[in-house]
Amino acid sequence: MTSNAKDLPVAVIGAGPIGLSAAANLIDVGLTPIIFESGNRAGANLANWGHVRMFSPWSYNMDPVAMSLLENTDWAAPAPTEFPTGRQLLERYVLPLASHEAIAPHLHLNTRVEAVSRQYHDILRNAERPLAPFVIRTSNTEGERDIIVQAVIDASGTYQTPNWLGAHGIPAIGELAASQQITYGVPDILGAASERFAGRSVLVVGGGHSAFNALQDLVKLSDQSEGMRILWGVRGSSVTNIVRSPENDELQERRRLEIYIQKLLTEGRIEVFTDLAIENIRTENGKLFVQSRSGQLPPVDQLIAATGFRPDLALLSELRTSLDPATESPADLGPLIDPNLHTCGSVPEHGSAELSHPESGLYIVGIKSYGRAPTFLLKTGYRQVKSVTTALANPKDNHLPAAKRTTPCDALAVNGACSQ
Repeated sequence: MTSNAKDLPVAVIGAGPIGLSAAANLIDVGLTPIIFESGNRAGANLANWGHVRMFSPWSYNMDPVAMSLLENTDWAAPAPTEFPTGRQLLERYVLPLASHEAIAPHLHLNTRVEAVSRQYHDILRNAERPLAPFVIRTSNTEGERDIIVQAVIDASGTYQTPNWLGAHGIPAIGELAASQQITYGVPDILGAASERFAGRSVLVVGGGHSAFNALQDLVKLSDQSEGMRILWGVRGSSVTNIVRSPENDELQERRRLEIYIQKLLTEGRIEVFTDLAIENIRTENGKLFVQSRSGQLPPVDQLIAATGFRPDLALLSELRTSLDPATESPADLGPLIDPNLHTCGSVPEHGSAELSHPESGLYIVGIKSYGRAPTFLLKTGYRQVKSVTTALANPKDNHLPAAKRTTPCDALAVNGACSQ
């Protein structure tokens, strides 16, 4: 990269907790961030699961470098042992950080990144490619604009691209047509979305803690609303492994939820359907008829897809990325986060070496770096950006893979699950 290019800012895509952490760490190492957020405020996606209480305490959920900025203001630090909701994380940490005088001038809200490329280089062109700065194509109410930057940190997350209900990894037949009666993620069942579910039959699909959160809220709503029927569909052949966390689990809120769901199952409050492989969703007279490989489920009024998320990699399609074919994470990271082998607490520490791509200067961080793997930890994301920003400031020192310095990850879950 030319000396002029090194004077350019570093693009940060996404102004959630990880994106803002990246910005704070860039400033800390003497680089200038330019942050793009498609929402009308920082952390816009957090508001969608603001009602969910996190498994981890405040002490796990804030980046040390970002905290050092906030501590020089009138910011009141949350009690480190308390467990925040998503909304509290947004209001008490993300928004104060976004409005900090060191961050705010670099933050561009209501600005969508449509594509990223190299200046005057399509994906095929080799000549002097590493020397070319990046082009960020943005759009907002004023139109489209190209912005030139020296490097790119993609922290845009996965929340806007949930996994489909279909058993083949693509939408089930009829899934798109039934979209008005399907909710992806964990809706605010006891709050803003209560009228959608009250008095109705609801099928929750998914075997993780996001599904647990939805199920517990539906049961609570059924105590206030007559006529509800709560169904739960999982891919596995049984639900005998509900209480998965050890008694001494650092995340006691997670274990508490598991024990509560087990209690509800024992009481018969939830109807369970196993071996679920959805092929077809048919709408008839306002009801959803879900056809699985093992048979048809009872008709329901609403369906909640707590099936996880996947990365949207389209905006990077003109760049040379190296991705694990299964997880869609950076290739060197894939084996370290394989959900068939790892849980939240067993993913080894990793950094810029594992997050790098053939396109020098490009890094995907945060939950998007985990692709489809559901074991992401918020604190892991903070460590990622610390390593990445250090590498950008000192590129010649970025040779030792962090995985060779592995220690177990701190246990930390986001949005009621290891991932989300």
